[in-house]
Amino acid sequence: MAKIEVQSEITGTVWQIKVSPGDRVEAGDTLIVIESMKMEIPVIAEDGGVVKEILVKPTEPVAENQVVAILEG
Repeated sequence: MAKIEVQSEITGTVWQIKVSPGDRVEAGDTLIVIESMKMEIPVIAEDGGVVKEILVKPTEPVAENQVVAILEG
């Protein structure tokens, strides 16, 4: 099984976490929503797999290219 690191494309604040560890996701599914400059930007799974770990919490700041979740595909 391959470890897939999912990164935030923008700097902002975690607004919503849509998945939990153990959830199966498909490519294109929204994992986390980041709020940046009053816009909600989804963090999307590029590949399908099982959510192994969520590395952020709601209201926590995130940086561009920060790993926010780990999938196993």
